[in-house]
Amino acid sequence: MTHIAYLGTGLLGSAFAEAAAKRGDEVTVWNRTADKARALEQFGIRVAATPADAVRGATRVHLVLKDDPVVDDVIAALRPGLGPDAIIIDHTTTQPKLTGERSARLNAEGVRYIHCPVFIGPAAARAGQGIILASGPKPLFDAVKDALSHMAPRVEYFGERPDLAAVYKLCGNAIIIGLSGIMADVFAIAGGSDVAPDDALRLLDFFNPAAIIAGRGRNMAKRNFAPAFELVMARKDVRLMMESANGTPLITLPAIAARMDALIAEGLGASDLGVLGKDSVG
Repeated sequence: MTHIAYLGTGLLGSAFAEAAAKRGDEVTVWNRTADKARALEQFGIRVAATPADAVRGATRVHLVLKDDPVVDDVIAALRPGLGPDAIIIDHTTTQPKLTGERSARLNAEGVRYIHCPVFIGPAAARAGQGIILASGPKPLFDAVKDALSHMAPRVEYFGERPDLAAVYKLCGNAIIIGLSGIMADVFAIAGGSDVAPDDALRLLDFFNPAAIIAGRGRNMAKRNFAPAFELVMARKDVRLMMESANGTPLITLPAIAARMDALIAEGLGASDLGVLGKDSVG
């Protein structure tokens, strides 16, 4: 039986801890608000009073926390109880620069730390589904990759540069958040013409946004702005979209329209729509 600890028992941390206990691991948890962790006791999980108490005897310490300051505070608090061979696996979504600095500092001090953010929701965590990203010292990744593979079927290691997993996690979340904003605008356009949201989603039965994102994204990354969908024509369509929303507040389209107007004023109206990213791709 492997003794592990989870520090941070919000929705995701609780789900990970529950799944680990059901796999047969000996699990100890800690949370700033202890009452949020008490529900895990039904799975045979011990609730610790302090971070240091939680990690005593643990071979793996999983962090599922809010942000960089909390990660730093909790690591400082747990270090008195951390064994010399224990590995800290940080699943927190954090700022890349600070993540790289944290990894370098801790490993130089003899604290074995690797950053492993995830694309996993609570239900997927309980079912052992989703994607785990990892970057940092290769020996640490090799030591934990089997354990990570029990948490999710896909584990992507990006090498020893310690901030890369953090970069890719933010890029992925940007897509998720951006698409959520776009979908809100899609429903506003549909609703402005008395089309129900569920009916608007029928578009996805025959229209594949993923292929479009990949194709135009590759051209944008290469700074290939040869026109396939001219910016001026796309701007006209955005005007029609905004008019069709019929007064419903829009999330993303107004900002896109403003950027289009600025680029058209620069004389780029005949370029492809992908020129929206010209300043983002160097």
